[in-house]
Amino acid sequence: MSGLAHAGLLVRRSVLRTLRQPANLVFAFAFPLLLFAINSSGLAAATQLPGFPTGSYLTFALAVPFVQGALFAANSAGANFAEDIETGFLSRLSLTPLRGPALLSGQLAGIVVLGVMQAVVFLAVGAAAGAGFEAGIGGIPVLLALSIVISIGFGGLGALAALRTGSGEAVQGLFPLFFVFLFLSSVSLPRELMETDWFRTIATYNPVSYLVEAIRSLLISGWDAEALALGFGCAAGIAVLTLTASSFALRSRMART
Repeated sequence: MSGLAHAGLLVRRSVLRTLRQPANLVFAFAFPLLLFAINSSGLAAATQLPGFPTGSYLTFALAVPFVQGALFAANSAGANFAEDIETGFLSRLSLTPLRGPALLSGQLAGIVVLGVMQAVVFLAVGAAAGAGFEAGIGGIPVLLALSIVISIGFGGLGALAALRTGSGEAVQGLFPLFFVFLFLSSVSLPRELMETDWFRTIATYNPVSYLVEAIRSLLISGWDAEALALGFGCAAGIAVLTLTASSFALRSRMART
């Protein structure tokens, strides 16, 4: 078989394995939506602050599940990758014509499919709950594209953790640390309304803020070129960095095996 055919089989395996794990699927959908429901009701009073961008905290909070869900999906992808290392499947792949980038992209195909499914479900739940979407129909493909790039970037992070540790338990232990970046961002308040200087500074340098704000711009303002450019730029930057680092880690891992 050609390397392309091998890559196709690996993509199919990754997608099917993701869809055949109902526990992980439920967790990737239910937990972000649960936090969305809690935050949108508990922090609704924040809309009374002068300068708050919308009168609906439900709309403001809807951006968070997209990023949060991608982190949960990346955790699952990293654990699956680590399982392939532990069972020796990755070692057997070294005997095929597959090159590193094709192998890595094939392994991450499942998280891309899951990222699209999450985006569709989160948007549908938000619309049913009464959240706005000012970008209209034309904004849906943009939102899906951004969700895919975010999923690839976080999926690369999961793959890197798996390749560096080689252990599913280690991957599961590392990912709570990554959620710190989510909460030290503009998920709860716009950066310009943060009164604590150190928190606002961290949120400003935190790339997760720009991912959330890009999605939020489609929900609240419609089309904000600056927010979308920063969001896509940060998502693409994370994807390039994590996939490059994962490629080097994969090369090292295959050499050891």
